Amino acid sequence: MSRLTGWWSRRSSAGKVELYTRWTFHLFVPIELFLLGGSPFSHGEHGDLSTEAAVGLVLWVGVHSVLCAFLASRALDHATGKRERPVRLAAAVVGTTFCADLFLNLLWVGGVLPDPGVNVSVIAGTSIFTLCAVVLCLGPVRHMAYAVLGAAFATGVPMAVAGNGLDVAAGSAVGILVGGVFISATSGFSSWLLRIVQELERSRDLKARLAVAEERLRFGRDLHDVMGRNLSVIALKSELAVQLSRRGRPEAVDQMVEVQRIAQESQREVREVVRGYREADLRVELEGARGVLGAAGIACAVDAPVLDLPPEVQSALGWVVRETTTNVLRHGDARRCAIVLRAEPGAVLLTVENDGAEERGATAGATDASSRAGHGPGSGLAGLRERLGAVDGTLDAGPSAPHSFRVTARVPLPRTGRTGTARTPAAPARALPEKREPGEPRETRETRESGEIYEGHESRKSHEKEGTVA
Repeated sequence: MSRLTGWWSRRSSAGKVELYTRWTFHLFVPIELFLLGGSPFSHGEHGDLSTEAAVGLVLWVGVHSVLCAFLASRALDHATGKRERPVRLAAAVVGTTFCADLFLNLLWVGGVLPDPGVNVSVIAGTSIFTLCAVVLCLGPVRHMAYAVLGAAFATGVPMAVAGNGLDVAAGSAVGILVGGVFISATSGFSSWLLRIVQELERSRDLKARLAVAEERLRFGRDLHDVMGRNLSVIALKSELAVQLSRRGRPEAVDQMVEVQRIAQESQREVREVVRGYREADLRVELEGARGVLGAAGIACAVDAPVLDLPPEVQSALGWVVRETTTNVLRHGDARRCAIVLRAEPGAVLLTVENDGAEERGATAGATDASSRAGHGPGSGLAGLRERLGAVDGTLDAGPSAPHSFRVTARVPLPRTGRTGTARTPAAPARALPEKREPGEPRETRETRESGEIYEGHESRKSHEKEGTVA
């Protein structure tokens, strides 16, 4: 069943409104044929029409309905921004309709079309259907009012001038005024609604692109703040080491050891910036998700009580909220999104579910993310699994219902020891444990080891030199 309805459910809100509007105006073709095409074969008081006249009227009604449908399609293209305003086509349809109605009035006077009821229904009906299509090409409401008055005038005046009766001409003009106001209001509202929905869709896409641009600016700002000072120091110390080395001063090695330390520190800081550890706060991300989704027209329900979570757990869950919010904005056509945070015995559970996921695309996305999880730094669901893995957490993602997608993150809470402080997860086992001082960072240890290696090398060189001199 989902395959049969996928052509509709996979469309965005703007696409659904556009498709519905287009097919509504396309249905005017059989409606016009049904309402006007059968009147030439009806039995009137003035006798039946000849076969040639009846067939001619039916052919004209069919051609006119196709012309109006084509004009309506081009007008809707203009409303959605795909084409220019079809001014020439609208003028051609209006001119053809006026000439045909004038010709029918002449046949009416000549006795070829003796039934006034059939003549009035065809002339007035084609004028109203033409007005329905032309209104789609107009913008201001006053132009639509002018079009209604013009259609009534262009229909009633030729009848009166041709001598078909002032009462018939006045009745036709009044009928077109009443029917034209209704049909113009309906068509104008449809065109206006389509333009508004398209504008909202473009605003939503623009908001998503602005969010991405803002994140890029943040990343660039942080990268500049981290790397600017360190690169300047590295350049100065490298230049100093070159000068000391040319003079044969042993302090050059100390400067290069310092350069090595700063480079390693810069590498660590850049990695933190890339992964966004410094700004991923759970409460901030929850409020940001509520605001961004609400601005995009998505009802966002956040059920997240205040929990006392460790900073690393909050950071990991904050990234889950940020990434899933981005996916809701970029993919699918969600109308509702629910974010639930729950504390379980020994763990915390975060669930993000939306109803705008495409069934095939969601499944494929989950499968692709699962296949890439655990293979180094990544983005999307694979990146979230990597972040959660750093705190022994897990991530499950996949369809939860037809056209719904759910992401569930579960992070175990660290137990409290005798001192009452939270115990951090144990580090991964290494084949050869590294020897270092308690609390000493890895970069400092590597720097110390490099200095020790250099000092030992220099000591051996000095002893060899002394032996040679002796």
